[in-house]
Amino acid sequence: MRKVKVLAGTMILLLGFTGIAFVSEKNKEEVAIPEEPQGVVYYESEDFGGPEIVYAKPVRGVLFSHKYHVGELGLPCESCHNSIFEMQALKSQENPDFNMEALYKGKYCGACHNGESAFASNTKCATCHIGVKGLREYMKKLAEKEKK
Repeated sequence: MRKVKVLAGTMILLLGFTGIAFVSEKNKEEVAIPEEPQGVVYYESEDFGGPEIVYAKPVRGVLFSHKYHVGELGLPCESCHNSIFEMQALKSQENPDFNMEALYKGKYCGACHNGESAFASNTKCATCHIGVKGLREYMKKLAEKEKK
């Protein structure tokens, strides 16, 4: 009886992996997504002063939304550029100190996200950290837009 259960369990696992592989291959055909993305610059609209930026370093899937900061909050470009961030998207992630420790010390996003001007960078993590899944979603949007 034990051999039958082990065999049945193995079959179920194999079928499950086959199904996952099928779904993965199907998704690869629909939208090509690079294995190691360097980040995403996704223009939803030119009306918001800049793109939606999803950083991939030092961790994947950290969103900065111009749509929110410029479009909804009404912050001028000069609030961040050129004093806190360079104008080139994703340039900051090349800096060795582009990490949470630097933010906690008031650098980069932490210049405003200090608990006074805006929520502190050590709170509400999921607001910015959308993760690998979020990065892939933005990459799909970008790939679909480029197809058009």
